[in-house]
Amino acid sequence: MLDALGGFRWLGDRGQRNAGNVDLLTRLEMSLTAVGVALPDDFIEFYSWDGWAAELDTVSVTGCWTRLRPLPTFSPVEPGAFLVRFMSDQQDCVTWYLYLRRGEPAFVVHAYGLDFDYDDDDEDFGVIYRCASSFEEFAYRFWVENRIWRHLHDPDAGPLPPRLAGYLAHYPQPAS
Repeated sequence: MLDALGGFRWLGDRGQRNAGNVDLLTRLEMSLTAVGVALPDDFIEFYSWDGWAAELDTVSVTGCWTRLRPLPTFSPVEPGAFLVRFMSDQQDCVTWYLYLRRGEPAFVVHAYGLDFDYDDDDEDFGVIYRCASSFEEFAYRFWVENRIWRHLHDPDAGPLPPRLAGYLAHYPQPAS
């Protein structure tokens, strides 16, 4: 399933350096250093290259897009932890963040409605959910699952390619 991870080999050509993102990431790293946490290397590597940085936006079937921010946010659930926003859906209902703790590896969380002060009766509103153990794991799953959806909804697509079928094979099949 996730054996393709390590250096974003599954994405192919990384393209040219993305100077705007590199500048933003440098500013973000300085902010994080001041509070004793750091960006993970895979996050920096992914967003530093044009060929990779827009890939999640391109593959998204639900209008998700990159929203890198130069400043971290305090975690609302844990003192001393920080959130770094990197992606949102098109209506800002769901947002994905790196979750950073001092001395621990970063992981990815998502939240519904965390950035906004809506009057919402949904019990999940503003709750943070862990969704991946690393940024590359998140990026790979997002990329593969969106590609699977596109393939399955294309009447001319033919059989699912082996890489996508292999990913689906790790899920248990429903009993008949």
